[in-house]
Amino acid sequence: MLAESDIRANYAAVRARVDDACRAAGRSPDDVRLLLATKTQPAERVAAAIAAGARLIGENRVQELAEKDAALAALPCERHFIGHLQTNKVNQVLRYVSCVQSVDGADLADRLQRRLEALDRTLEVLIQVNTSGETSKFGVAPGEAVELVAAVARRDRLRVRGLMTVGLQSPDADAVRASYRALRQARDRARDAVGLELPVLSMGMSGDLESAVAEGATMVRVGSAVFGPRPPAR
Repeated sequence: MLAESDIRANYAAVRARVDDACRAAGRSPDDVRLLLATKTQPAERVAAAIAAGARLIGENRVQELAEKDAALAALPCERHFIGHLQTNKVNQVLRYVSCVQSVDGADLADRLQRRLEALDRTLEVLIQVNTSGETSKFGVAPGEAVELVAAVARRDRLRVRGLMTVGLQSPDADAVRASYRALRQARDRARDAVGLELPVLSMGMSGDLESAVAEGATMVRVGSAVFGPRPPAR
């Protein structure tokens, strides 16, 4: 397990990678936020990353949000849900996050809308798009993104901020980059068709963030490059 000093050094190194990728693409480093994916990471390691400067945390599992809440709730960080969200977990997830990045259908949007009405609050969301075509991944097909953006935008408790994808798992860097380009193109079509700004493109991970930034990512999700190999799930 990495020491806190290692986590601090890794966080700084990843942030430098993001900044370098922005400059190589002719973009400002301020354009891209770094989200730390903390699946199976103990709360104390997440807290160490926050102490190093991390301000955006992403969890894949509702149970982990609940388990880490006591340790993280008072710290200066924003928490997003980035995993597949089952409709029966909506009540729980809304206790902890400011954004759900994985809205992939109208049923989930309806369930979020109804619960938010009861709570009298709003929620930022991203539409998850499966740009790789892999059956192991969730999300709508790129050709269906415009329709889902429009449908979710009609729900007044949901604020559609953009799109998210999990990139292609492949050693072919050009194919991986193409999967990120497909998300940007889907966003552009939805922006033109629906009339929303859709400023957020959440895409790119530890091994391919440079490709994602080159294709317009405004948020990259990094875990292992900061925390090291993921601990086994309990």
